[in-house]
Amino acid sequence: MAQIRSTATAAGTTTLAGDRSTPRRQFLRTETGSAALLLAAAIVALAWANIAPSGYGAVWSTPVSVSVGHAAVAQDLRGWVNSGLMTFFFLVVGLEARREFDMGELRRRSQLALPLLTGICGALLPVAIYLAFNAGRPSSHGWGAAMSTDTAFALGALALVARSLPLRVRTYLLTLSVVDDLVGIVVIAFVYSGRIRVTALLVGLGLLGVAYVLRRRGVRYGPPYFLLGLAAWVAFFKSGVDPVSVGLVIGLLTFAYPAARDDLQQATDLFRRFREQPTAELAQSARLGVSAAISPNERLQSWYHPWTSYVIVPLFALANVGVPVNARFVADAYTSPITLGILIAYLVGKPVGTLGAAWLLTRLSRGRVRLPVGWAGAAGSGAAAGIGFTVSLLIATLAFHGVQLEQAKLGVLSAAAGASALAWTVFRVTALLPKRMRQRALLGTADVIVDLAVPVDEHRDHIRGPADAPVTIVEYGDFECPYCGQAEPVLRELLTAFGDVRYVWRHLPLSDVHPHAQLAAEAGEAAAAQGGFWPMHDLLLVHQDALTAPDLRRYAAELGLDTERFADDLRSHADAARIAEDADSADLSGVSGTPTFFINGKRHHGAYDIETLKAAVRAAYARAEVARTEKSVSSGLPTESEYRS
Repeated sequence: MAQIRSTATAAGTTTLAGDRSTPRRQFLRTETGSAALLLAAAIVALAWANIAPSGYGAVWSTPVSVSVGHAAVAQDLRGWVNSGLMTFFFLVVGLEARREFDMGELRRRSQLALPLLTGICGALLPVAIYLAFNAGRPSSHGWGAAMSTDTAFALGALALVARSLPLRVRTYLLTLSVVDDLVGIVVIAFVYSGRIRVTALLVGLGLLGVAYVLRRRGVRYGPPYFLLGLAAWVAFFKSGVDPVSVGLVIGLLTFAYPAARDDLQQATDLFRRFREQPTAELAQSARLGVSAAISPNERLQSWYHPWTSYVIVPLFALANVGVPVNARFVADAYTSPITLGILIAYLVGKPVGTLGAAWLLTRLSRGRVRLPVGWAGAAGSGAAAGIGFTVSLLIATLAFHGVQLEQAKLGVLSAAAGASALAWTVFRVTALLPKRMRQRALLGTADVIVDLAVPVDEHRDHIRGPADAPVTIVEYGDFECPYCGQAEPVLRELLTAFGDVRYVWRHLPLSDVHPHAQLAAEAGEAAAAQGGFWPMHDLLLVHQDALTAPDLRRYAAELGLDTERFADDLRSHADAARIAEDADSADLSGVSGTPTFFINGKRHHGAYDIETLKAAVRAAYARAEVARTEKSVSSGLPTESEYRS
């Protein structure tokens, strides 16, 4: 097997189902990338509505009907976008909420109260501000247009106004937005629906109940869920409840979990059978086996998220943002309670509501529950959360008509611009702080969720670097994996660049795809018994295409090891149990492929080229420095920086 040596775009991982990236990073990247397209669609809608206002209105008012026999569903083109296509948007919202609950920041149930409270208070305070501006007026009914965050626009704004933000800040905003979107869809379903027809609603709920039963019974076949979802959408539409809620419920019912090695092993066996006898039946079996190894949540996100971000949401903006603007309208709007209520609700209510709720919960819990970011990170995220676009416009179209709708749209657009400027100001001021204060302000002092199930054991693990290093990198590797060979020179360069980084190798031989991996791992342990693990480690990764037993004995001789003892250990599989322990710890940590890295206990996702790993190590240094500073302050001892000065 030829070794791969390029380090420019190292991102491969050997699994039994191929290469794949982390769902959260993929979600953040798609949301951020789609923000530019969303902004472009909004600009086109504004230009269209002002250049040809009658044409803009006529196109989106075109009636469209779908009928089967005597049954029909009819609404205008804008309605099909808002209630039809946007169902898939809320499906993705539900999928991401479920993924966060099963595998993300919300999986630590003790910390669940914080995003729930900040998300709810970040919606309630803007509503209160809007109602204060519209008290006693018919326009008070439109309070729902002042509460929701547009995840794509908010993440895109963060990427534009603060490019070097830590991933943790963006993840905090994502978690906050998920809760916010859940609140928004509940409001749409129960406040802004028409006259409810109970029979149709019960039918829709029953269909969703059937979908839940199928999911509990482990049915993974997609078409039944699609048909049930489609039927439930029609039932909700007929009931008067906005049918976009069907997408949210289906998403929340879709479990997320990491790929298990047993499932990947089965997928490999199925593919091997197809490779030996390439028939249509075995091809279908292999395709289903590979698909079943990935959680339904991740499969659905990979299918629908790009479509919702790059097509459906921009199309929604094109259909709803168009506002005829002239001097008189602007003057009237900026003195109207609707526009002012929405604008102030977002610019003041969002950051104050989220920050105030986080501060209150921290105080009431006496520090047991803390923000996952610093106060500057929370303030900037709260400011960016004031970008309420998609859900706000959707609610505005349900609550208002005519001039009031145009005023609400202007308020939402103005708030988006103002919130972006406010977020930029917060992070710009933070960037001017001294380094240690800036790190603390952005990262905070909360403990990071530890993904590594089995901590590093200095007496057992193979460790390179100083024992007291502030940053530890753990790699689960396979000596025959070409991507591990690709990563090895990168790690050497990293250890040279950072003198106080500790590197740990743990075995994860993928024997079904790398037939010599188990024997090579045992060779490494046989060499370790004679104090030669790291020299053997380096030789094995250099000679990945020569890992047979004679090759391994030759390497032992080159290293000056006792070759008879080495050969006896290989023949008796003396270290197989030790390697199995590493593999078991990989399973506990959700590792299914190689190489997989953990940096200070937190799983590293994405590429492992030198610049990416350097950035990850710097972030780990920053978190470690903040933790040391916090500990020193609480104990009254000087920090490491103060010792050095």
